[in-house]
Amino acid sequence: MSTEGGTKAVIAALSANLGIGVTKFGAWALTGASSMLAEAIHSVADSGNQLLLLLGARKARREATPEHPFGYARYRYFYAFIVAVVLFSVGGLFALYEAWHKWQHPEPIESWQWVPVVVLLIAMALEGMSFRTAIIESNKIRGNVGWGRFIQRSRSPELPVILLEDFGALIGLVFAFFGVVMTLLTDNGRWDAGGTAMIGVLLVCIALVLARETREMLLGESATEEDLAKIRAALAEGGYPDVIHLRTSHLGPEDILVAVKVGAGAHETLEAIAARTNTAEALIREAVPAVRLIFIEPDIRHDAASSEGEGPAL
Repeated sequence: MSTEGGTKAVIAALSANLGIGVTKFGAWALTGASSMLAEAIHSVADSGNQLLLLLGARKARREATPEHPFGYARYRYFYAFIVAVVLFSVGGLFALYEAWHKWQHPEPIESWQWVPVVVLLIAMALEGMSFRTAIIESNKIRGNVGWGRFIQRSRSPELPVILLEDFGALIGLVFAFFGVVMTLLTDNGRWDAGGTAMIGVLLVCIALVLARETREMLLGESATEEDLAKIRAALAEGGYPDVIHLRTSHLGPEDILVAVKVGAGAHETLEAIAARTNTAEALIREAVPAVRLIFIEPDIRHDAASSEGEGPAL
């Protein structure tokens, strides 16, 4: 669900940004408005980012190899991190540079004054449609979790990236509209530069948030609290209620590794333990379909420590 929905949101955003970018460049060429140039570069950066997300999803489907026995699912996280770098450098830093340049040399908008206003209004409508698609696809897996928490806890990078990009694009368009309109009303090009600066600060902030979240994914986040509870319940149902310690890691959005040490009876036969372990593995995969690799280590607990602890003597 998250892969399919994420791809749909990425394609919708890419389609919108390609069309919007062309019109923004046209408006900048006709008027020389710096906020239009900043928004055009913003659309180019976003389009490139969406292509990177699609590339990451494609590379992540490669089969595991002896050199990469856990597969290539983390390509999705890697390219999502590159998206944050591109948004920061190409989008945010360029807009800040352009704002500084235009502040030093302000220029009023003297020709084709109606063009940037029309282009920005059309862009707002198209970005709104893209943002709506991202919201609809996110709601299919978000549940009752708030948006901030959803972005923070999501193990799939595409939807959070598109949500933040589209949200930033809409706010950036508002900033550009403000700068252009005030420049037209006052004949003072510094309003245009101010709008461009606000776009730059916005993009840098969004890029930093994306970098932080994708960094955590790259480092290997654990399964969510809900999935951990399901795994423990499946182990208990499968005959292993005594969980000595449990470790999980997302190798990819739909690829969870589970390593668990469980308590077993001192006089159980190997055949009985093997059968119970197979049952527990099947129940875990049924409860959490994203679990691919499971390593269960039965051990004998000689102490009375809590089953939630590490177990000092095993």
